[in-house]
Amino acid sequence: MLADLDGYARKTIDALGWAPPWLISLCVLAVAALLAIGVHRLLHRAATRLVAGRELFWRSLVARAKGPTRLALIVLFIGPAASIAPLTFAEAAFVRQVLLLCFIGLVAWVALTALRIWTTLHLRRFKLDTEDNLLARKHVTQSRILQRVAAVLIILVATAIGLMTFPSVRQYGVSLLASAGAAGLVVGLALQPLLKNLIAGIQLAVTQPIRLEDAVIVESEWGNVEEITSTYVVVRLWDLRRMVLPLTYFIERPFQNWTRESSAIIGNVMLYLDYTAPVAALRAKLEEIARASRFWDGKVVNLQVTDLRQDTMEVRMLVSAGTAGRAFDLRCEVREKIIAWLQAEHPRALPRRRTEIERLPRGAAWLEDRNAA
Repeated sequence: MLADLDGYARKTIDALGWAPPWLISLCVLAVAALLAIGVHRLLHRAATRLVAGRELFWRSLVARAKGPTRLALIVLFIGPAASIAPLTFAEAAFVRQVLLLCFIGLVAWVALTALRIWTTLHLRRFKLDTEDNLLARKHVTQSRILQRVAAVLIILVATAIGLMTFPSVRQYGVSLLASAGAAGLVVGLALQPLLKNLIAGIQLAVTQPIRLEDAVIVESEWGNVEEITSTYVVVRLWDLRRMVLPLTYFIERPFQNWTRESSAIIGNVMLYLDYTAPVAALRAKLEEIARASRFWDGKVVNLQVTDLRQDTMEVRMLVSAGTAGRAFDLRCEVREKIIAWLQAEHPRALPRRRTEIERLPRGAAWLEDRNAA
């Protein structure tokens, strides 16, 4: 059947001998590309109907495969069409070069699509919108960083292979790798930021000093890690600002991670009270407030006098919560209720500035002089 189609196509081309060869070749290649697009459209519609009633994975797989399969059919149809078109040697070499580049791009595209599908399948088991999401954040962060690094490597390798198909570029590349001259030094310096970020991304994925939605303090600002790309990290600050930092920042500089091993955290509330403040009653009131609060996780509640100053004593109250956000809300609630309780029940316990003047004993010399005057 293929031989019959080939013979019919050649007879049709011979019948168009009155037209210039370049026009015939262009028409043959255009018809092959249009046939490929038409066949792809039919096959894609059939596949879409076939998976319409199935789960989301199969529907997304068909949708993601639309582009690569279209390109594959175009390359598959143009290859035989180029062999029967009346192309010159230079034109045939150009078409073969384009088809080779398209094939390299197709392989890279398929690899990127397979990488995204694998990442999606792997992350379906983990949910970030749960209370205890430490394991989920670990896997999501690791998978997405490695996915971006692998995608960059696939694109770089595909680009390098595509450039190596040109003899002039291939010879230049071989001479560049074989020499240690100034050109190699310039290229190495130019690629240093890219390679540095790639290595930092791999380090972050393996060691994981930060994960998605980690509560961190960077540059004296508190926020949550919102996005980790192949070159930078976006931190969503508490007031909805975004701080963008390079990947290398989290490898080379110190920062605080409040959710490294667990999202639970202990919050502290500092009060400065008069020496007459009832510490035992204050401790009992703190326990009562913590037990009644929906933010307390039931683990830590404690009150201690941590310092004595000239006019006040320093009281530290510790309460624990499941997340940093809940700990902040719990600390604010403790402050408000403790102050209200002190104002209502023990107003003299609040800090005061007082001056005491004692009467001098009778017979003081300067007092007698003042009375005589």
